[in-house]
Amino acid sequence: MKMLSSSFSSSSSSSKAMSDSRTTRLAAASPSPRPSPQGRGRIVPGLRKWRAAGLARNASEKKRAFNRCSLSPREKARVRGNGLCKKKFISFWLVTLILFLAMSATAETTNTLSDAEIQGRQLAQQLCNARPAENLTKTGILKFRDGKGTTTEIPVKIETVVTAANWTSIYELSPQVLPTNGVVPIKLTVLHDSANSNSYALTIIQGGDPKRRWTKDRSDFVAILNFAGDFLAADLGLEFFHWPDQKLLKKEFRRNCACMVLESTNPDLSSNPNLSSSNASLPVPYSRVVSWIDEETGGIVHAEAYDAKGELLKVFEPKSFKKVNGQWELQEMEIRNVQTGSRTRLEFDLKK
Repeated sequence: MKMLSSSFSSSSSSSKAMSDSRTTRLAAASPSPRPSPQGRGRIVPGLRKWRAAGLARNASEKKRAFNRCSLSPREKARVRGNGLCKKKFISFWLVTLILFLAMSATAETTNTLSDAEIQGRQLAQQLCNARPAENLTKTGILKFRDGKGTTTEIPVKIETVVTAANWTSIYELSPQVLPTNGVVPIKLTVLHDSANSNSYALTIIQGGDPKRRWTKDRSDFVAILNFAGDFLAADLGLEFFHWPDQKLLKKEFRRNCACMVLESTNPDLSSNPNLSSSNASLPVPYSRVVSWIDEETGGIVHAEAYDAKGELLKVFEPKSFKKVNGQWELQEMEIRNVQTGSRTRLEFDLKK
């Protein structure tokens, strides 16, 4: 009996152990929905983490496997070609950007000008571009009266030579009396260039001897010299239309003509009013010139020149016109120095 009891106990214990083991496995496989102690019912989150890690590891392995994949020579050439195209695209983009910035800077410079300044520059450029249709020669008399009332008359010849690129005005004086104690200008040549400032050359006679003549072709020096009475060389060349600062002030009638009023500002004297002829740069001694331009003909109806202090210095006016071969031509013009009281008049001999 003891043996049976002992076997039964052993068998019972063994069955209980197997039952407990089966229950443990079942519990591990199917956790209880009820809250469980620490360490139990955590298998599902663990499985999720394992599956996520596995997917990441597989993706990494596939990526490494792809990177380890060798390319054929044709594919390598295609890859290199794509890189070259990318470099060309970047270079093209940089060139386009530089051009855009340059155009923006130009537009910004233009945008800083007012409408009056833009219209003034356009008008001045049109006046510079105007040129005679053919060669022409005129003769006349230049009459100069100084501030004391003394009058001098000098014969003058004006020749105009037109070429395909530019045109030249040649003024020749024939004084009857040559002073023996000074120099006398006898010839002025003005080369007109619409794109640039004019070029000037002056021929003078020294000491009253016609053989002692020489020509000065330094334009900046010749332009400021008095050539004939109150006429500067720059006046005859209309140099002020070549200045960069131009402004259309208004439109009004002057001497029965519809006119555009153009203000030309000297860039040298406007930036430094104290500049004198002793400086290396020799500017025309006008701070600004105001011109009344005939809208129909483009001719100067009236002009006023102001000195470095802004005071009126000279006044220019055409005095009379004459109709020749059905066209009106200038017969007489005058320039007056209001500060010295002198006056110079040029009268042309026009054919009837």
